[in-house]
Amino acid sequence: MPASVSRRHGLLALAALGASFGATPALAQVRIDISGVGGTRVPVAIVDFGDQAKSPQPIAAIIRADLERSGLFRTVDAPGGLVETSSPVYADWRARQAEALVAGSVNRLADGRLDIRFKLWDVVRGAEIIGQAQAVLPDDARLAAHRIADIVYEKLTGEKGVFATRMAYVTKAGRRYSLVIADADGESAKVALASPEPIISPAWAPNGRELAYVSFESGKATVRIQDVQTGGRRVLADFKGTNSAPAWSPDGNQLVLSLSRDGGTQLFVINRDGSGVRRIAQSSAIDTEACYAPDGSKIYFVSDRGGGPQIYRMPASGGTAERVTFSGGYNISPAISPDGRTMAYINRSGGAFRLSVMDLATGQSQTISEANDDESPAFAPNGKLIVYASRAGGKEVLMTTTLDGKIKTPLLVTLAEVREPHWGPFTRQ
Repeated sequence: MPASVSRRHGLLALAALGASFGATPALAQVRIDISGVGGTRVPVAIVDFGDQAKSPQPIAAIIRADLERSGLFRTVDAPGGLVETSSPVYADWRARQAEALVAGSVNRLADGRLDIRFKLWDVVRGAEIIGQAQAVLPDDARLAAHRIADIVYEKLTGEKGVFATRMAYVTKAGRRYSLVIADADGESAKVALASPEPIISPAWAPNGRELAYVSFESGKATVRIQDVQTGGRRVLADFKGTNSAPAWSPDGNQLVLSLSRDGGTQLFVINRDGSGVRRIAQSSAIDTEACYAPDGSKIYFVSDRGGGPQIYRMPASGGTAERVTFSGGYNISPAISPDGRTMAYINRSGGAFRLSVMDLATGQSQTISEANDDESPAFAPNGKLIVYASRAGGKEVLMTTTLDGKIKTPLLVTLAEVREPHWGPFTRQ
């Protein structure tokens, strides 16, 4: 089977859905490299944690990077010496123009676990906001730092942080494809599945324990579901022809797929156990890349029924489809924000494939990327960030961006090409 180009180029060639990668070795660490100006950002000071060397991970640095990547915060200079039991001199921190302050400590317990404590202060009001402690295994130190960043984010914004969530994406190193699960910053990457055949279209189940994806290991495109904890796998769809583009319903009870078993490529719904297969779009066009609205009432999808690939929506039970995108002749890869208000998608303009967002109430859209090769957008579970694949310096990279495009952070995986990210839900403990 020839390897096709990525989804944006090979959308309507569903018989060849393998991703296009260059030969590269293994994964590398990422770094934070924020570009753009995101307007007013809350200045927060995060002091290096006391005895932080006892942790295998730089706790304070991880928290700083998380908060900056959100686009809502900027970190200010924070000299050491302060811990969670200290009484900060608020006037000194105001002089540093900090509005919030975080400090903490790390201690190793007798059983080998790490006792990680922190406190958050409101510098403007001169008051403590919250203090917490968690005892974790050394291998979970990075997750503990992400949890602290989530708490700080929620206390200062009133909304949940996404730093302790996970992402799934696909890489290719040499001739080997891997389905990778990583932290929301791209770190702590673990290979969930490796194969000499392409793996594409990973999609998290709402329970955060399963991934659906397309595998070519049997010589054709089949949809499989994998338990990310146990590694157990099962075939969901292996019908005649191509089985592709799985997306979960919000309740996790069914998925929408693209199947070519009846000729052409059409949308079907299937129960999570593989039963109840039902075609929902009655069209002679190619329909693919479907996703559910957050309330489960509608399905957004891509179709060439108007002559070129555009985004449509219809009731989740099937019925009349209405066109959503009208600007340009090529719009694909819809993703709907958790509040149902915004759609991220890829627009082709003048040969460039760029990330765009649309206000679904008004139909107004905006291109928020200046790159030429974007693909596969997915929203963070709080709806405040979008992850997508792009190309930088001749390499495939993952990017996160704020919805206005003003704060972009490349998650640079420098030694392997990376594609098709999907952001996991709020379920990780």
